[in-house]
Amino acid sequence: MLQLIDLSRRFGDKHAVDHASVTIADGEMVGIIGRSGAGKSTLLRLINRLIDPTEGKILCDGIDVTSLRGKELRAWRAHTAMIFQQFNLVNRLDVLTNVMCGRLYKIPAPRILLKWFTSTERALAIRALDRLGLAEAAMYRADMLSGGQQQRVAIARALLQEPKILLADEPIASLDPLNAKLVMDALADINRRDGITVLTNLHTLDTARTYCRRIIGMSAGRIVFDGAPEALTESVLRDIYGQHGEESLDERITSTSLPAAALAALAG
Repeated sequence: MLQLIDLSRRFGDKHAVDHASVTIADGEMVGIIGRSGAGKSTLLRLINRLIDPTEGKILCDGIDVTSLRGKELRAWRAHTAMIFQQFNLVNRLDVLTNVMCGRLYKIPAPRILLKWFTSTERALAIRALDRLGLAEAAMYRADMLSGGQQQRVAIARALLQEPKILLADEPIASLDPLNAKLVMDALADINRRDGITVLTNLHTLDTARTYCRRIIGMSAGRIVFDGAPEALTESVLRDIYGQHGEESLDERITSTSLPAAALAALAG
């Protein structure tokens, strides 16, 4: 169980996250929505301890994550794998080596860069790539792949960390609709089959409603909604996104969701 207790992060006079309190049960898939600058990315970075909170605590199964240092902090970051909007792959390295970078907390970096992998380590990476439909691309340079393929490589790398929690920061924001569906399907499959908790920031409500049975809405650093997709009424959406006209709110709901024709083509 992951608990955020009055968690805050200030940058100067600005509260990027403002006294956020929430409990996430093991195995949940949670979508986090809100306008740009609402604090979604900062919240995930706080959970992963890429940045430290100004106030408050993060607890996981009774452990005070905010007090971790050194080896224990590195282990926490390994078990709360991050997936970024811009993939964060090493373009000059092949796909297999990029995936093996997920083992950095267990394998020394020089051995990874020199590609000194055991047969067991190599099998783990190939298995993760195969699960994501990319085993045949294992020896390609990362920059030879499309954006959607690179994001799936990043997910495979995250799986090599053997995470308990997967944090996805706008994982489909730069992808076309068909690749966005492949990435979201992969995250949902990992959540369902492996029981890994998934927290993902999403721009579009349609995507959050489709894939997440729980949605957290943020505005100005605060959590202003926490509930099921069915509870996202027009009034609630205006609390999350502000006072926009009907047209702009409708555009926000569906701006990058998959068109019906694309869904039909995938289903066929």
